[in-house]
Amino acid sequence: MSELQKAWAKRKLDPMHPLPEPLNDLDEEPEHDQVPELPDHPDDGDSSSASSASSASSTGTVIPSPSQNLFARPQGVSRGRTLEQIPWTTYFERELFLKQPGDGEAEAEATVTYHAYLNSPVDKGPLFVMHHGAGSSGLVAALSAEIRKRLPNAGILSPDARGHGSTSVTDGTGLDLKLDILTADLFNTGRLGAALLGYGVLDVVEGSAMDALQSMLTYLSTRPGGFVSLQSGIDWHIRSRTIRNSVSARTSVPALLVFDRADPTRPWRWRTDLAATQPFWEGWLDTELTIGQMQGKYALQVFPEAGHFIHEDLPEKTALAVVDFYRRNDRSALVLPPKVGDLLKQGKRV
Repeated sequence: MSELQKAWAKRKLDPMHPLPEPLNDLDEEPEHDQVPELPDHPDDGDSSSASSASSASSTGTVIPSPSQNLFARPQGVSRGRTLEQIPWTTYFERELFLKQPGDGEAEAEATVTYHAYLNSPVDKGPLFVMHHGAGSSGLVAALSAEIRKRLPNAGILSPDARGHGSTSVTDGTGLDLKLDILTADLFNTGRLGAALLGYGVLDVVEGSAMDALQSMLTYLSTRPGGFVSLQSGIDWHIRSRTIRNSVSARTSVPALLVFDRADPTRPWRWRTDLAATQPFWEGWLDTELTIGQMQGKYALQVFPEAGHFIHEDLPEKTALAVVDFYRRNDRSALVLPPKVGDLLKQGKRV
């Protein structure tokens, strides 16, 4: 028990006892009207200088230094509930406008100007050429840039088909989408050459594709004719689950719409009239692919959780499948044994 407590207890027992003398070790220093200044600490950007003023038992808050960037805005694409457009430059390094003159035409007289998005391959890296489906654009392959995360030297070329995106046709054949014409367009855009490694289709399973054609007109009749804003168009694609990935929708949907002042109530109209492409639907069905599927002549990978736009709904899984396909079929890294004829010419025994 301290001396003060003993004195207090004795006072309670003996009221007549005089008060104890003040203890020297409890004497207080005289008060002043000024608040003492805190010691100066140089701000060197190190958290140790900020916390050195606190003792080990202190419960005060340590203020982080600005260099720690604890309150900095997150980098990259926002994945919240925003419906703002994501520009194509987020995924591609450049866009191309390629004029292709017809037979006997000069370049200045070209009737088709192909538009494409490009990420150039590095060194001798592969080039993945992405061709979209009806009513879409080259931006459906934007999130296929996930491929480059797994194959950094790869390039990606994603053109707009005629009648879609920013590809322009001036001879009235903008919606002439016969398969042979689309094939020629792709050849003119990419100039693929003879080093074609493989061919893949990102689509609904062929058996259900034929059934889907029967319900296509019903789907088109329920689709809005236009939208009051670009964000409204993006929102419809997400809510209707036409595209099941909001980041993909914010990237690709703006290229599907065009501003038309003729209807001020819904000025954002469809760029491509899908109903006008009906005469070509059956011609797009790949008979050879269907036969090959029945005979088990190619690898089939199914993503049950995806909708029609597999590469937009599941860009990461699609990228994994595409890169795996490339690596399984790439023969450039193989070291083949020398030919017998070459050995004989060198005078070697075989």
